[in-house]
Amino acid sequence: MTRLERLLFLNNILLTEMPHYREDAAAFPQTVSAQRRLLRSLMNVRPAGDISQDFLREQDILLQEEAMEKGIVRLSSLPTIADASRGDRMSQGFPADRMILWQGDITRLAADGIVNAANSALLGCFVPCHACIDNAIHSAAGLQLRNACDRLMKEQGHEEPTGKAKITPAFNLPGRYVLHTVGPIIAAGRNPTAKEAALLSDCYRSCLELAAKHHLQSLAFCCISTGEFHFPGEQAAQIAVKTVSDWLMQHGSAMTVVFDVFKDEDAEIYRNVLGEKFCCSH
Repeated sequence: MTRLERLLFLNNILLTEMPHYREDAAAFPQTVSAQRRLLRSLMNVRPAGDISQDFLREQDILLQEEAMEKGIVRLSSLPTIADASRGDRMSQGFPADRMILWQGDITRLAADGIVNAANSALLGCFVPCHACIDNAIHSAAGLQLRNACDRLMKEQGHEEPTGKAKITPAFNLPGRYVLHTVGPIIAAGRNPTAKEAALLSDCYRSCLELAAKHHLQSLAFCCISTGEFHFPGEQAAQIAVKTVSDWLMQHGSAMTVVFDVFKDEDAEIYRNVLGEKFCCSH
């Protein structure tokens, strides 16, 4: 199949499942870019449930091709904080040889695990093509990720508490696992309470403990709670770096931790917190 043929094939399957979207779908031209946006939109709104093997086969081909086109980033190609500090393993009091600051799309990282800033339903973002990290990760992983999360939530029987974490396979992402954690929600314009700051720290700690339990050697964190959940970026970065640093040192862990930032302002915040004047980006 050509890329357009594959997109039309996949969209037709989803529209057969969800015929109430056919009228909206008719507004999308039969071009690769338009049909790709339609596919992401339909995948975003599709509820968890059985998926045809024909769909999964062609979806996986598409997503894996796109991953290769975006470029897979190996952690071995990224400098640690120690590398930028002329080999100082404890730069600024942090275990610098086990920490990386990287600016880019977290779905490109071939880490053992990447962290998703999820909501309490843990099923991904249902807003078509929304710009949140939850939507980006689910869209790149494929529909299998929502189903895996759905199974976890049905077994649990209640919403995911703030500060805890769950783990699923990564499916079509370049890494092995996705760790899902729910950060505290801060009303816009309000400063976090001490309890909310502790809950954000719990998110990082829960992910690290879950990663260690599953023998992960590397873990990439997004900026938990700083987007849609409005946690102030500088305070969040301070909590993230301190929590990760303390955990690595207390456990004597050799795990490599990546602080992944996407926006320039977040990169600058983390550079200041880490005391380093660099950020690797691709």
